[in-house]
Amino acid sequence: MSPDVAETHAARVFAWLVGQEELLPIFMGASGASLDDLKTHSGDPSFLGSVMDFILMDDAWVIDAAAGTGIKPEDMMLIRGTLAGGEQVHWT
Repeated sequence: MSPDVAETHAARVFAWLVGQEELLPIFMGASGASLDDLKTHSGDPSFLGSVMDFILMDDAWVIDAAAGTGIKPEDMMLIRGTLAGGEQVHWT
């Protein structure tokens, strides 16, 4: 997956998250993001990475986000891995 495609998909997940009345405040509390941050950083790949990190914390959120965006659930981790900071660390 190219970085441009990953950013586009992550932006779709972010747009879905903004529409979730119960989940959005949890994201804001966990990330420390304010409403201004949501507006200001919505196109920032690092911020979108934090959105993907958050969604990937719970399988139910992944499934719900996938259903709401048309993105396959199994692609959510691939999207995160393609965005800045999503590389897997190999300690050996």
